Amino acid sequence: MVDLNDKKLQNMSEIFTPYKLGPIELRNRTIRSAAFEGMGKNNAPTEELFNYHRAVARGGIGMTTVAYAAVCQSGISFDSQLWMREEIVPELKRLTDAVHAEGAKASIQLGHCGNMTHRRTCGQTPMGAVNGFNLYSPTFYRKMKQEDIDFVVKSYGDAVRLAMKAGFDAVEIHAGHGYLISQFLSPYTNHRHDRYGGSLDNRMNFMRECIREVVKAADGKIAVTTKLNTRDGFKGGQEVDELIEVAKELRKLGVDAITLSGGFVSRAPMYVMRGEFPTKAIAHYMPKSFWWLKIGLHLGAWAVCPTETFRHLFFLEDALKFKAAMPDYPFIYVGGVTTGEDARKVLENGFPFFQMGRAVLEDPDFVNKLKADENHCSGCTHSNFCVGRMYTLSAQCHKRCQDITPALEREVHRIEARNDRRERKAGYIK
Repeated sequence: MVDLNDKKLQNMSEIFTPYKLGPIELRNRTIRSAAFEGMGKNNAPTEELFNYHRAVARGGIGMTTVAYAAVCQSGISFDSQLWMREEIVPELKRLTDAVHAEGAKASIQLGHCGNMTHRRTCGQTPMGAVNGFNLYSPTFYRKMKQEDIDFVVKSYGDAVRLAMKAGFDAVEIHAGHGYLISQFLSPYTNHRHDRYGGSLDNRMNFMRECIREVVKAADGKIAVTTKLNTRDGFKGGQEVDELIEVAKELRKLGVDAITLSGGFVSRAPMYVMRGEFPTKAIAHYMPKSFWWLKIGLHLGAWAVCPTETFRHLFFLEDALKFKAAMPDYPFIYVGGVTTGEDARKVLENGFPFFQMGRAVLEDPDFVNKLKADENHCSGCTHSNFCVGRMYTLSAQCHKRCQDITPALEREVHRIEARNDRRERKAGYIK
């Protein structure tokens, strides 16, 4: 006999109940996070991108998020990223129509990479909050002038209007991970002495202008969410206390929900993704013309991108601090949700939605399987092979990748074994 008072069963059924997000309603509490797919070409959608998001929608997700789309050309960091412009709207509309036909909602993440690009990619000298040098490209980048700021701010509004035309139900504005808005927010990357630098209030001005433009363009017709760091993940970056104040400001600006993440891809990339940096996979798939970067990866990746041990719900401790400061606000949880138990714990702690990336890359049908079995566990082993591949080709789980070599397979298994030892040592698994 089923005990209807069993809290575990109640929480499981709660996962699969509808819930409102701003002006829209999702069929359940699950969201595919804006984990970069690497499935674009010439900054436009491809059939692979279409098929993947349709599969995730068919797999039971409440809403799937198409990853990073630059609001203007200067915000592109890879050819495989989207760039929001009129000519790609028909293909995006085909994608959202397919997602809707499967019963899910569709969101798109909008952003600007700031200094994390190269002239060859973005069509101009890269720009950021200040002047500097991007070691990864490598290239110099310049400080944004007022006219640059004004153009990018306007571009956010234009991108939202294009997203609405393409049939998206929501937009997620990327204000974390060391992208442009984050570069203005963080004292690590913002040393300006004008109205955009100095105090936290000043450092929020660029974000304010972008979000006001976004909210105005959305006009209450689609949901507006923001991805925000809980902390930058390294000494000298933003910490929890400051970012809680940023979250409060985003609420005042009219953002419907905030996804709480963390890390800086140019400074602490594994704080974002967790696990071991996939050096050999990145080097293997990188073009031969990048030989100098391949050498640099093998010599220095261990120092620049140190391992951050994966654990279940790795952002929960910090996310709860935001929840305590704003108890009636609908924060979206992301980070290490791979089992039914993880999902239940997130809801128990008052988060109405949770996002997943690698769990639905490893298996687009993950949510349906979770609904059928409350104890279902993702088969992702966090080798980060998918991360290593997405910078050159598309994100693929090693279990389904057709072009993985025997050497890379062996490396994946070695990383899986090291991850297992780290998790056991840290007490995350028995």
